[in-house]
Amino acid sequence: MYIIIAGAGLIGQQLTKMLVENKHDVVVIDIDKEVCEFVYSQTGAMTINGSATDIRILEEAGAKKADVLVCLMRNDADNIACALIAKSLGVPRIIVRMRNPKYEQAYNLSGVTTIVRLADLLLNLIIMEIEQPKVKKISVLGGGKAEIYAIKIPKKAKSIGKKIKELAQNKNFPKECVIVGIYREDTDDFLIPRGDHIIMENDTVFLVSKSQYIKKAAHVLTKT
Repeated sequence: MYIIIAGAGLIGQQLTKMLVENKHDVVVIDIDKEVCEFVYSQTGAMTINGSATDIRILEEAGAKKADVLVCLMRNDADNIACALIAKSLGVPRIIVRMRNPKYEQAYNLSGVTTIVRLADLLLNLIIMEIEQPKVKKISVLGGGKAEIYAIKIPKKAKSIGKKIKELAQNKNFPKECVIVGIYREDTDDFLIPRGDHIIMENDTVFLVSKSQYIKKAAHVLTKT
């Protein structure tokens, strides 16, 4: 894909590196010339020194052929301006990092397709580490409407030896949770589970769930 990143702070730099490693065409825009030079030296991505709120800069970056634009600038007003211009240039997908939730309606009106709320993600991660240390959140789906979680099956867990369909039918296992993968450490296999797959000790079980249901699912899987 052809991806434009507006704003090369720490997150922008890390995202650029990952996207380049995944063989995407990436163009980075930042107002700091030294930052642009650093990003280019570290990733090889094309960089443009300028403001992503300037239509000429976005055109130079190739916005008219971009598949995705990611707004990661230092304030919400700049991100909204960038999103509006990108939309006018026909960019089909616009992803923004929202700093202040008061700007959410303005983001929605600007044509943004995905809003990432970093503060919410960090708070949820901290709460998960406190309340459910055996559970790790892997990814967010549908703009935060659901998440992917990983749960390590401990020794002597009652779920060991049980089939997926048995666990799913357990009255305490929430219907809103779905087991979507099993990583088997002993054999280094990743399984796409069906009902007859059996849970084993040290398996890492991947689930899709809404956050309010993962605690119950984790209890069923890890209870000893």
